[in-house]
Amino acid sequence: MGKKKQPMYRVVAVDQRAPRDGRYIEQIGRYEPLHDPSIVEIDNDKATSWLAKGAQPSETVEKLLNISGAMNTMRAQPRGIHVVGVEKSEVSAEVSAEVSAEASAEALAVSEEE
Repeated sequence: MGKKKQPMYRVVAVDQRAPRDGRYIEQIGRYEPLHDPSIVEIDNDKATSWLAKGAQPSETVEKLLNISGAMNTMRAQPRGIHVVGVEKSEVSAEVSAEVSAEASAEALAVSEEE
């Protein structure tokens, strides 16, 4: 999309079986790289809903979602603990260790006050 020497890109949700330049499901934003600073307009609500449904952004779109803040809101949703690059079993072990350490520290603080 755009004119000659003036690129403009749509950020869209596409079925992975569709052709590259084929039909898309929904447009969630646009990106104009030549402006200074470049224009990134993303509907974060739509982007977050598609990510929650399991959509997998390309590397470029993931960078744009980081700029707009949609990836940060997706990571911050209170559905449990989500740490990038760590398995759930490792996270649950770390959390249980932190909780038990905090509980023992509180017990020590209570016993020292008496």
